[in-house]
Amino acid sequence: MPDYRDDLRLAHVLADAADAATMDRFKALDLKVETKPDMTPVSEADKAAEELIRGHLQRARPRDAVLGEEYGIEGTGPRRWVVDPIDGTKNYVRGVPVWATLISLMEAGEGGYQPVVGVVSAPALGRRWWAAKGHGAFTGRSLSSATRLGVSSITRMSDASFAYSSLSGWEDQGRLDGFLDLTKAVWRTRGYGDFWPYMMVAEGSVDICAEPELSLWDMAANAIIVTEAGGAFTGLDGRPGPHSGNAAASNGHLHDEMLGYLNQRY
Repeated sequence: MPDYRDDLRLAHVLADAADAATMDRFKALDLKVETKPDMTPVSEADKAAEELIRGHLQRARPRDAVLGEEYGIEGTGPRRWVVDPIDGTKNYVRGVPVWATLISLMEAGEGGYQPVVGVVSAPALGRRWWAAKGHGAFTGRSLSSATRLGVSSITRMSDASFAYSSLSGWEDQGRLDGFLDLTKAVWRTRGYGDFWPYMMVAEGSVDICAEPELSLWDMAANAIIVTEAGGAFTGLDGRPGPHSGNAAASNGHLHDEMLGYLNQRY
């Protein structure tokens, strides 16, 4: 099996640089925010963090391609870095500390590109999570000061904690009835949103989570961290990995049952 530890160390360096840039502008009174064509916000900090990461990668991994939310795809080849400079921009621009930089390395393989390294860094929360294929998933302050992650052992939906982002997307897709049935079947629901539910699945503090509409940069880092922690990460169609345009993550025990609820249509 390939050893991705050098790539993981680089991903931490990229995250350190992004953290410094994003925290410098967090809660800044003069922060500039624009609206993109898809009607989602983008701040100057989103753009600056992605430019910073791209600059580091151009020097350290000039042969690798880079796909980022703000500036698209650059380069070709079997290795591709996937970057969401600020996942949770709406929180960021309102001063809510639940946002993170998501960095993943994907490699070409069966079924297309698959994540092999992932780092999720949430500096306003003082948290970071990471994983490399075959090496497990961890959280901590640094590579040398870390705790290994593991999903929960909950096996009954009535004992499960379910995290989600919002209701609107489920309604738009005609999945709201199944979603609401799932909320009634579980022990507890919370609307954490963005990257955080997936990290809590990996930590074992949440058992299932799902979102109805996502981009690859929203999912790639989360997917490798959840799976290396022993969980399952698929699309709502059950296809493993971050390529379905939506996501469901779980401790594995409850995955098929969760998908059964979320694929009910009215």
